[in-house]
Amino acid sequence: MTNLVQRNRMKILISTLVALAFLALLFSWLQRRVWRSAGDLNARVYPLQLKLGDTLFFADKSSFARSHRWAFGDGNILLSDSGYYRYSQPGYYQVSLTVNNSYSRIFNIRVLDTLVTVRTEDSVTIIEAPEMAMQFENVVFRARTRKARLFSWKFGESQTIDAREAMAIYAYQQPGEYLVSLSTDETPYPALHKIKILPSYKLVNDSTSLDDAYREIDDDFKYHLQQIANGSQFNEHYNYLLRKYLCGNENTVMRVNGSKLSNFYYYCSGLQFDKQTSIQAVKVGFDNAQDCVTKVEVQQTKE
Repeated sequence: MTNLVQRNRMKILISTLVALAFLALLFSWLQRRVWRSAGDLNARVYPLQLKLGDTLFFADKSSFARSHRWAFGDGNILLSDSGYYRYSQPGYYQVSLTVNNSYSRIFNIRVLDTLVTVRTEDSVTIIEAPEMAMQFENVVFRARTRKARLFSWKFGESQTIDAREAMAIYAYQQPGEYLVSLSTDETPYPALHKIKILPSYKLVNDSTSLDDAYREIDDDFKYHLQQIANGSQFNEHYNYLLRKYLCGNENTVMRVNGSKLSNFYYYCSGLQFDKQTSIQAVKVGFDNAQDCVTKVEVQQTKE
């Protein structure tokens, strides 16, 4: 009888230990899969130092993210997962990302004044440009010089002369690493600069076709226009579209139902007061650099 009791106690003890081990493993799995922390955010902002007028890129690809709030330290806020931003004043800024209203991360940004002068009289021409940029992004290249008057830029993609001004803007069509060359009348050898071009987030990912990427943009534009028509926080949705797709151009052409023309500002202003409008479809058109939406076709009806 005693041996039987002892065996039963041993079975109970073993079962309890197995159950506790299982619960510990389950707790650890849930902690990794459900309970998140700021360290789990897959976010980036670059460059961390830029010139006034240059583009700041921001993106968050956290798999668990349902909402985003980017605060740029100058009073402006965007609610998209990724995009571009330009500061209007030089200085130090803290870019703050909040995901799902719970997880936060801060990036320290320095914006330099563009009016930087070459300090020494005998300094040779140098190239002033970012070391990293995005595919299709307009990248600004500047020649800092005191003596040069003639300029020939080669940005490394076409293997030909791409520009002949002291300041040039170029958008790379393919990702990769490029050697930028600037020849001048000052020295017999060119100034050189290396730049890395990352794949554009407009293409979503490597497995997504370009048509699918544009379809997502059309659907996103349609969603925010419908929110304006529904009377939902006009400034939030208006500024989102203006900054993410229109490059700040409020005069972007809007064609409604194939005939009626307006610009983005007047169209959205009227849309917020006409709450019976149903946006059926949107088709956007980009500029040649695929950087800014320049025309929007809207199909809409009255409910």
